[in-house]
Amino acid sequence: MPFKPAPIKKPPKGKKTEPTPAPAPAPAPAPVPEPAPAKTAPAPVPVPDTAPPAEAAPPAEVAPPTTEAPTPAAPVQEEKAPTTPKQEVPTSAPLDLTVEDISDSSVTLKWRPPEIIGDSSLDGYTVEYCKDQTSDWVVANAELTASCRYTVKNLITGDLLHLRVVAVNPGGRSPPATLTEPVKIREVVDRPKIRLPRFLRTRYVSQVGEQVNLVIPFQGKPKPVVTWTKDGKPLDPKKINVRSTERDSILFIRKAEKEDSGKYDMSVKVDSFEDKVTVVLQIVELPGPPTSIKLVDTWGFNVALEWTPPTDTGNTEITGYTIQKADKKTGQWFTVLEHYHRLNATISDLIMGNSYYFRVFSENKVGRSEAAAVTKKPAQIQKTGIVYKPSDYKEHDFSEAPKFTTPLADRSTTVGYSTKLLCAVRGFPKPKIEWIKNKMIIGDDPKFRQLNNLGICSLEIRKPSNFDGGVYTCRATNALGEASVACKLEIKQAVIPEK
Repeated sequence: MPFKPAPIKKPPKGKKTEPTPAPAPAPAPAPVPEPAPAKTAPAPVPVPDTAPPAEAAPPAEVAPPTTEAPTPAAPVQEEKAPTTPKQEVPTSAPLDLTVEDISDSSVTLKWRPPEIIGDSSLDGYTVEYCKDQTSDWVVANAELTASCRYTVKNLITGDLLHLRVVAVNPGGRSPPATLTEPVKIREVVDRPKIRLPRFLRTRYVSQVGEQVNLVIPFQGKPKPVVTWTKDGKPLDPKKINVRSTERDSILFIRKAEKEDSGKYDMSVKVDSFEDKVTVVLQIVELPGPPTSIKLVDTWGFNVALEWTPPTDTGNTEITGYTIQKADKKTGQWFTVLEHYHRLNATISDLIMGNSYYFRVFSENKVGRSEAAAVTKKPAQIQKTGIVYKPSDYKEHDFSEAPKFTTPLADRSTTVGYSTKLLCAVRGFPKPKIEWIKNKMIIGDDPKFRQLNNLGICSLEIRKPSNFDGGVYTCRATNALGEASVACKLEIKQAVIPEK
């Protein structure tokens, strides 16, 4: 209802009067906020939605101007220009959007929060989808979801859908995180699962030249799609063959080389579900010899050696070294240290007055290197108090062509009983011995055992049969000539007494 001012009493005649102050109840309506906008219009005073502007006007007209208190200074400060609010910025796109589960009417997505969120908080996420070859995106969740996992339901079986997730904050929508490939709405009968054999879970080691045949079983329905990569790159079909069935995949290398070593990744995929394993393949071979060897010192009966590791380790670690010595007179090598782990050694118990050469082999898990590092000069073990003087005379030449001192003798044996053929030969340099049966070189036949110890040559025939009879020849060869002896071996049938 409209405000009514209190009545003013008139003073008695003949008396000087002062302005009568307003009664105490009268100023009560003054604090009402309605008259304030009429006098201080620029002040940003909010007006309640329930107070109509028509009722606020009459109090402003009848309010006594002389009795009101002066306007406070606070509204003058409110006339300052308002501060520009800080502009909100959308977040970055959600990370690692993947399909967690799928059925004939739903698909479950999971993702990680955006990398950049900004100063403001994250309101939630919106999940959207659209059919393949269309651009009509449909919002799956009516309200924002705070979880990083959401299931889109009530989908049609057989549809091919594109899905994406958008992060929302006070600054607006972030760039969408979209699946790279569309998802087909259908139930997966059996998810892909690779069953990696135990011996392939750490490292598979094979030698150079050997076959590599790895069979890795898996499961999944419908038939999974199998892919192989080596160090992140496709396989070379000229070197590596892959054959996959519904149950397993086979990786085959006919002759392995060191370049075939690496990490092989196998992927089995059914729709958007995938399983991966990594197989580490290491192809090794014999190592190379040490890079160099030198004589460090010689004193008394001892020699100090040093050498450097080989450049070619055979694609595996060096497990040790083998040190051998050879007398300059005989030239025969003898092993001094084996499986030795250091790069220096002291060789003792040498004979005074003799000269020695030394060599070092490298060792790894495959075996000993074929070549060795040999000292260039011999180590001279001098006698105490005696100065060695080379002889003035010419040393005797012991070179001699092979000559058999004991020939082979004819033998006879019974079927099934092992027998041995013996002969003796001499010659320098040491001759090479070959055994021949009926003019055919025996070679490395495991049925025959060939030995040559200090010129005594033997051929053992293990459990001979009727076909092992014939003429056997022993042939000795060196740089100066060749010699041979022969004998006849008769194989008799065992006589079984009659009962």
